[in-house]
Amino acid sequence: MTKTAKLYRMVMDKHVCPYGTKSKWLLEKEGYRVEDHHLTTREETDAFKDKHGVKTTPQTFIDGERVGGYEALRKFLGKKVKNADETSYRPVLAVFAVAAAFAITLSLGLLDGFSMRTVEWFVALSMGMLAMLKLQDVEQFSTMFVGYDLLGRRWVPYAYAYPYLEATAAVLMAAHLLPWLSIPIALFIGTVGAVSVFYAVYVQKREIKCACVGGGSNVPLGFVSLTENLAMIAMGIWMLLGALV
Repeated sequence: MTKTAKLYRMVMDKHVCPYGTKSKWLLEKEGYRVEDHHLTTREETDAFKDKHGVKTTPQTFIDGERVGGYEALRKFLGKKVKNADETSYRPVLAVFAVAAAFAITLSLGLLDGFSMRTVEWFVALSMGMLAMLKLQDVEQFSTMFVGYDLLGRRWVPYAYAYPYLEATAAVLMAAHLLPWLSIPIALFIGTVGAVSVFYAVYVQKREIKCACVGGGSNVPLGFVSLTENLAMIAMGIWMLLGALV
């Protein structure tokens, strides 16, 4: 017997509710035949909300019972619902994964194999992408950053400068340009960052969010954040040794 669901969602000339679209897709994916009712005007939408005593749309009804909005539907179907306060390493791991893929393909396409340049590109690309995420909203990043960075807490302008310094070092290191500038930057911000993360996480035992992928992330401050800073230090030392040889 085919399962049937009634879905009420906003479908207007200038607005199609994204959660309504996702609700319809989710129901169909689970084998439901969807009676798709479009709310085409603001007046029609408000009247629907008043009638059913709800504050939002979409709304799904199954077997004559109201399930609720998109998240309620996910719960009803046994799907995971993300907690707003839930922490995850996914954003920073995604950066590392894409940077690694770029480093590998560049090595295969330009060098015909792997070498230390592969590792250098991986670190530089990771730094560059992390800096880009911070630069999307420097104000929000700096607010989160001064919560744990030892230098940023004492001298706030450093928190605003950090994403630009990281981006500068990444771009220059990727091409081995201006090592006299990129190496000191990487060593300085990497060292300050590593000490700050170690102190906050392993000495003070604080459970806070990391600003490594921007100020709006839910990445927990910890091992991954420390690894990012240690990689910058290692990159700086490696390139310094190369410049001295």
